[in-house]
Amino acid sequence: AGCEKEQSSYMWIFILLGNMLRGIGETPITPLGISYLDDFAKEEDVPVYVACLHTVAMLGPMFGFLLGSLVAKLYVDIGFVDIGKVTITPQDSRWVGAWWLGFLIAAVTNFLAAIPFCFLPKRLKKPETNSAKTAFSLFGNMDTTRKLISPAKSRPRKWTAALKGKYFIFYFYNSLKKILSNRMYLALLCCSLLQFNSFVGFLTYKPKYMEQQYGQSTSKSNFLIGLTSLPPVIIGIFLGGLIMKKYKMNIIGAAKFAFIMSFLAYVLSLSHFLVGCENHMVAGMTVSYE
Repeated sequence: AGCEKEQSSYMWIFILLGNMLRGIGETPITPLGISYLDDFAKEEDVPVYVACLHTVAMLGPMFGFLLGSLVAKLYVDIGFVDIGKVTITPQDSRWVGAWWLGFLIAAVTNFLAAIPFCFLPKRLKKPETNSAKTAFSLFGNMDTTRKLISPAKSRPRKWTAALKGKYFIFYFYNSLKKILSNRMYLALLCCSLLQFNSFVGFLTYKPKYMEQQYGQSTSKSNFLIGLTSLPPVIIGIFLGGLIMKKYKMNIIGAAKFAFIMSFLAYVLSLSHFLVGCENHMVAGMTVSYE
């Protein structure tokens, strides 16, 4: 009778709020960082700098998997129970690792990494070169951006005035409409959605697949994923930036290069269907209860 009672916990709310705050803090780094590099760096050096930015960003998941492998070897109630009395091992299916410890380590690391940003100047110096031509070329398929804006009309309004103004919603709607009518942006957005959907699913379910099919522990599965899957991606991002710089690719050349590499990656990914073991006999899933 005691097993029929469902246990309720609201700890997931704290995890949800923590991840939300983390996302708010991490989001400005990539768009603002890329915009800063695009404005201040030389045009031929931008691909390499952006590749370095994404390369460093990919180091996080790799170290995250390695850290997950380390904390998964520790019992979930470490520090609260006598480890000597725990009779199960990490190879046991009932074993639960200290998953919460990774959040604390990541929080301290993020806090220390955020300290240097506090020493940046309040206002960055404006770039010496005029990037208006580049900005207008991005929206080349829209008639409204082909006309040059006079200096008097191009002065940005203050945020306080824009927020207090009654036309703020109208301005936001027009900006959103211009972005969504950009065919280049929509194509890139759809491509990114497909790539991240496949990539995230691969990283999410492959460790569990290795546990079930190959009899590996959670710790070893995370270690193998972090060591074999992410470093090639990091190397590929960095090499892609070097290739784009060397051959000075324009946007058409970059699109062709991305298509060829994505197609080759798709062909090579088909080999995953050839690797695997027979499914285990699980009552109610692969075989009937009888």
